[in-house]
Amino acid sequence: MSLQLETTGSVGDDGSRFDMVVRGGTWFDGTGAPGLRRDLGIRGGRVIEVSNAPLPVGPDTKVIEAGGQWVMPGFIDVHTHYDAEVLVAPGLGESIRHGVTTAIIGNCSLSTVYTTPVDAADLFSRVEALPRDHVIKALEQGKDWTDPASYIESLESLALGPNIAAFLGHSDIRASVMGLGLATDRAHKPSRSEMAAISTAVEDALDAGFLGVSSMTNPWDKLDGDRYRSRCLPSVYAHWSERRKINRILRRRDRVLQTIPNLNTKYDILFFLAGSTGLGRKPLRTSVLAAADAKSDRWVRRIFGPIATLANDIGRGALRWQHLPVPFEVYSDGIDLVVFEEFGSGRAALHLREEMGRNDLLSDPEYRRWFREDFEKKLSSRIWHRDFDDAEISDCPDASMIGKTIEQVARERGIHSTDMFLDLVVEYGTAFRWHTVITNDRPEIADWLIKQKGVTIGFSDAGAHLRNMAFYNYGIKLLQRVKEAEHGARTPFLTIEEAIHKLTGELGEFYGLDAGFLRIGDRADFVVVDPAGLTDQTKEYAEESMPEFGGIKRMVNRNDDAVTATVVAGEYLYGRGDFAPGFGTTLRSGQFLRAGQPRGTVKNQPEQLRHTVVG
Repeated sequence: MSLQLETTGSVGDDGSRFDMVVRGGTWFDGTGAPGLRRDLGIRGGRVIEVSNAPLPVGPDTKVIEAGGQWVMPGFIDVHTHYDAEVLVAPGLGESIRHGVTTAIIGNCSLSTVYTTPVDAADLFSRVEALPRDHVIKALEQGKDWTDPASYIESLESLALGPNIAAFLGHSDIRASVMGLGLATDRAHKPSRSEMAAISTAVEDALDAGFLGVSSMTNPWDKLDGDRYRSRCLPSVYAHWSERRKINRILRRRDRVLQTIPNLNTKYDILFFLAGSTGLGRKPLRTSVLAAADAKSDRWVRRIFGPIATLANDIGRGALRWQHLPVPFEVYSDGIDLVVFEEFGSGRAALHLREEMGRNDLLSDPEYRRWFREDFEKKLSSRIWHRDFDDAEISDCPDASMIGKTIEQVARERGIHSTDMFLDLVVEYGTAFRWHTVITNDRPEIADWLIKQKGVTIGFSDAGAHLRNMAFYNYGIKLLQRVKEAEHGARTPFLTIEEAIHKLTGELGEFYGLDAGFLRIGDRADFVVVDPAGLTDQTKEYAEESMPEFGGIKRMVNRNDDAVTATVVAGEYLYGRGDFAPGFGTTLRSGQFLRAGQPRGTVKNQPEQLRHTVVG
């Protein structure tokens, strides 16, 4: 182990100034500048000294020996759904163990600030594939807030691992102002008083320090529960006049809009493009999901750069695409996967929660004709490629099927692949597990896409789709790709310092966060990565029980040789598979990062902030 948390050097008066020293690593500051061999001195949760000479240590100084390793700002995960999990497992260890030191919640129009626990569960559970009963329980036990300011206070009372920043969800606002029923009634347009209440809710959140508002126009995401089951999320029903009013507030306050366009029609991306522009006005920072190389529409990858150029260079706007820098591989237990929300017969199956009723539907000949017709519509809007020859069975009570594609099994039995799939779901239910890659399967295109104008890193969906996907280590996997390219395994596409900037400083600047940099005066939120640990271990499948959600087996990533240390506000939290004592229970390191809070300012005396260069 190259990590030591005790004094290892000479003791002197100067060394006693440091709570922690990071010794001998290659330091990247997050700006995109090349790495330099430096020691870092930490005090009071901030970097107070950077030196190319060894820093002395005092008797109580913690030391991280980082020789031969990369020391960089902690990653900023801009797209998570930890809103419920953070209440019951505030350490958020799956992110901390992969170097994430700041996580943004409240995405996709979903937050828990204003709505009741039951309404919030109906908003979150089906969309994000979370166990509804446990979402309700987490909120009923944890919700002690009444407004955005007290919500922040509540989060900061927890033993947070990473820092948290947040969007206010548009669906959350609408459900609380109008009630979930009217908020999902297409015929209902907010009254003048309701619109005033929506505006007040937004202003109050921005006053408290929220990053902005997240919204949704894609109709595929549906409500859970019994009251309004299978209706779209409230944000989907908002008229453009309502969205423009919210945008005006965000523009005036210089905050961020996070959104997902309508993936059926796709034309509403033009609204977000136009809304972002800054001709004769302030630009509106707009973060849009998602730039990807989809198997279903190979041409789509070509539009992301030109749209960003049109918005930003010509329109003087501030539009950014989120891009997940890894293959988008998903797993499904039977038919329980969000891609089936894309078409009518899939939605009909997911509408039924009881296995018996669902199996009756899936066995019906008329339904099967409908499912096959939907499945084979080649010109329909889609993200999923709908190719069962590209869907491998990973687990099944009939072990002879494991490792084969669904299409292969269908050919062996002489039936159509859609009938084979439905037969397997009916016979084995969720014990039948399969997987496929939906986007970003071509390395050379992924390398090209990440360099396009307006493309930023995001969309990990951490904390959601627990049985379907695991992209917690997206930052580590990107660094692995870059390392492989630098060593000749592929054509170079980014330098290490460029990749680190895209994972850190670029995001901190765009979202207006005190995060993403590791310079003198910056927060001491950083990760130490051992390049020797960037191996194919990052690609291995893993699961871990989640006791806070009833013991559900969640998909996770395990590449413990890659991360030597994750540190938040100068507190060592994790390294090489082990968490610090008290992590997630008594050890408090993270805090709520308010939008626009000053970056690079510390309370220490000026003489304690030094960049020492010797020789």
